Amino acid sequence: MAQTDLDARLDAIIAPVVAAMGLDLVRIQLSGQPGSMTLQVMAEDPATGQLTLDQCAGLSRALDLPLEDADPISSEYALEVSSPGIDRPLTRAADWQRWTGHEARLKLEPMVDGRARVHGDITAFEGDAVLITGKSGHVLRLPMANIHSAKLVLTDRLIAATRPLDATGADEIIESGPLIGAAADNDNETPDHELSED
Repeated sequence: MAQTDLDARLDAIIAPVVAAMGLDLVRIQLSGQPGSMTLQVMAEDPATGQLTLDQCAGLSRALDLPLEDADPISSEYALEVSSPGIDRPLTRAADWQRWTGHEARLKLEPMVDGRARVHGDITAFEGDAVLITGKSGHVLRLPMANIHSAKLVLTDRLIAATRPLDATGADEIIESGPLIGAAADNDNETPDHELSED
């Protein structure tokens, strides 16, 4: 999806802080309504693909002052720092390349070939498009510009391919700020009435 001015401002503030800590930025997502918004910063340690609880806390502290000084969001919000987890969102070209062969669910906006949702195996990442093979064997070419969100599906194959999580809190969430917003949408939920490629 196209980046808004606010997306660009948030990325300009947050990405350098994440990089300075030796981490990779996975996603920045602002959700909720004015007065009860949540700014989620999802990052990973390139060595493990996850964050420990201490890394989450450290990143949250490091982001507090730059965000306060820049004040990019007009209403109050909660800052949430998290690790991507095993069934991680796919947001970067490197994600599609790394997880080729694994199962994913995608939300499309605008739709592609009349489909709002697609479910299948990641076949390839080519330039500005992702190739997904559905259960029928049909291959769909999906432009990155049409992918609203995408997430890996938790399977035995994915678990086997993922490094064990750090038991000290790799999937914990650190929250700060005056208000705590609603949890982000679960990208793996596909209502029966939605179009999908099975």
